[in-house]
Amino acid sequence: MKVELLVSEWCPTCPAAEQVWREVAAEREFEFAVVDAAQPEGRSLVARLHLRSVPSVVIDGVLRAVGVQTPEEARALVAEAPARSRRHRAYHAGMMLSRDNRLWIVAATAYLAACALILADAGSLLPDGTGRSAAVHLFGGGFVLFLVFGLAAHMLPRFTGNPIAMAPWTWVQLGAANAGLPLLAIGLWLRLATMSIVGGALLCLALAVFAGRILPVLLVRSGAARGTPEAGTEAL
Repeated sequence: MKVELLVSEWCPTCPAAEQVWREVAAEREFEFAVVDAAQPEGRSLVARLHLRSVPSVVIDGVLRAVGVQTPEEARALVAEAPARSRRHRAYHAGMMLSRDNRLWIVAATAYLAACALILADAGSLLPDGTGRSAAVHLFGGGFVLFLVFGLAAHMLPRFTGNPIAMAPWTWVQLGAANAGLPLLAIGLWLRLATMSIVGGALLCLALAVFAGRILPVLLVRSGAARGTPEAGTEAL
């Protein structure tokens, strides 16, 4: 069974619909995808089914509901799906940031603040000595790279329609990066070669895990009821 939730960026009720369906998708064994009406896959769905409003729920290619369902209504629509026996390992990105992607962006902001503190203490944007290396790595490896990690994992699956690998790999990546970067920065600052090497190796591990998660997202996937607006829906 495949459930597709058609949404749009300007739809105020779509995040609530996504939250309900993600809750049900964690309980039942079916494929769940959030489809943006502005993306090619979404436009194809709109044209094929003559969809007129968002959010719309399409199950196995058939329009089954519009608007925001309660959890009970959503469960009734997928009553034939068996209970999920294990936690799913792939995630179709939707409108809302997943918990790990939120953590990446929070961490990026924290490392930017740490970089600013080092520069403020040095009294210069280009300080001399080891503080400069630490600040550069906190900005490039912490702020920029972590921001890329969080936003790429959220946006690229939406653009391609492919799911991205989640636990345990997302937590391995998060743990390795947040352990490695401080070790690297502190090692450079204090001229501790061993600490710098260990930190750099952990950061490289995080990059390798990210590459393993994002490359399948970029692969081309093979293959590619008329609704009326109800309460809680937005016309297309």
